Amino acid sequence: MASFYDFTAKRLDGTEQAMTDYRGQVVLVVNTASECGFTPQYQGLQELYQHLADRGLVVLGFPCNQFGGQEPGDEQQIATFCQTRFAVTFPMFAKVEVNGAQAHPLFQFLTQAKPGILNTESIKWNFTKFLINRQGEVVGRYAPTTKPSDLLAEIEALLG
Repeated sequence: MASFYDFTAKRLDGTEQAMTDYRGQVVLVVNTASECGFTPQYQGLQELYQHLADRGLVVLGFPCNQFGGQEPGDEQQIATFCQTRFAVTFPMFAKVEVNGAQAHPLFQFLTQAKPGILNTESIKWNFTKFLINRQGEVVGRYAPTTKPSDLLAEIEALLG
């Protein structure tokens, strides 16, 4: 089976980012959107990142337009929105699909490694979260309704 570290993804600035660069860190992967009812979670994600980055947490944001067309902007618009509205400093990636035949390989891996309710792989909405431990294992999958702050204890336990 593949590992989290086997993947790369394009950042908002167009550069390729290898997931191996996050080896040894606790990683929270989130599919995001700028026009979603859960968009205010950017603030909570940024707070988690600021609070725990020095202990080894990294948050990775992957914009997705597959749910209600709630991420219509291009990479520059997404970057501007995240910076001006929520002062996001965690890594943000180019827009991806998370479900279906065109799903980014990283999300194919994540959904297979940690299926959702009733063992379904597909992501149901924006701001679904995947937690990866320092060994690169997917240890948690959380619904969009799960607030970033609700993950604090579990993330701190993984950070040690």
